[in-house]
Amino acid sequence: MRVVFAGTPEFAVPSLRALHEGGHHIALVLTQPDRPAGRGLGQRSSPVKQAALDLGLEVDQPASLKSPDALQRLRAARPDVLVVVAYGLILPPAALDVAPLGAVNVHASLLPRWRGAAPIQRSILAGDRETGITLMRMDASLDTGPILMQESVPITEEDTAGSLQTRLATLGAAMLVSRLERPPFEGRPQPDSGATYAAKIMKSESVLIWGLPAQVIARTARAMDPQPGVSSRLGDEMIKLWRLRPAPMPGQYTARPDAPPPRPVEAAAGLDAANRSQPGAAAAAPGAAAADPGTVIDVDDDSIRVACGQGSVWIGELQRPGGRRLAARDFLRGRAVRPGDRFV
Repeated sequence: MRVVFAGTPEFAVPSLRALHEGGHHIALVLTQPDRPAGRGLGQRSSPVKQAALDLGLEVDQPASLKSPDALQRLRAARPDVLVVVAYGLILPPAALDVAPLGAVNVHASLLPRWRGAAPIQRSILAGDRETGITLMRMDASLDTGPILMQESVPITEEDTAGSLQTRLATLGAAMLVSRLERPPFEGRPQPDSGATYAAKIMKSESVLIWGLPAQVIARTARAMDPQPGVSSRLGDEMIKLWRLRPAPMPGQYTARPDAPPPRPVEAAAGLDAANRSQPGAAAAAPGAAAADPGTVIDVDDDSIRVACGQGSVWIGELQRPGGRRLAARDFLRGRAVRPGDRFV
């Protein structure tokens, strides 16, 4: 089949490679223009562009598909079908109508839940227990077209946006190749109920709010891993925090990152008795003083434990400005953190 492929991030690369390996003729690859990136703000090509060039495919990078020139280049490719995977630009009706078999989209959710730009992150943030891939025939609205095929996958307590994206990208590529073997691409209408919108992740969402429950804070860290990461101020530094896990409540046990079963927690130094009556103070293990949200209540060789609005979290990795991610034990060699210190 003659295909025009439109995609930009790493999530789209397995689909592009699967189409190429499956013997489809990829007449043109559309991807977003190169962007400034890195400390030097040099121009960086998208992962799809890099993969397409490796495969010897023709690449076009229009700023918009609404321009007559971009539409003309698309028509000149004479596709049977247009395949769209996380392209990031709006496809106007004139572009959707170019291919006789229409436009097929690989979307990383179980539509109609999580239409929009950030379905993987939003599913983790919401505490969803499953997500999946939807193959959809595109229409003029946002992720509302008929469903061609769906498969679900569980979201585990260990999943980050990065790990979930890898699994979904592989699944989406396999589903795409399988479904393209069975034209036409008509599909079934999406249900009217259950629609939610996955808004783009804003930078402000990556700053932790320690007054939230431990489970919510840990989900936020997982949803923002690997990009943009969550952060919190400690002293005069904005520290990125990784691999957060809720600490067990009394009578429970939850394995923390790279750590043996927990030892009894000693009373946190520097915390006065007044903190124990603070509304929303974190639930502490037996023998520990309750603490205001954001307060360090325990430090050992493997992790740092911080009070939340309800419960507490262990932090497995930390990153100073300009530095790299470090296991807590390595971070503590270069930056002292003590019980009673406060993340804000």
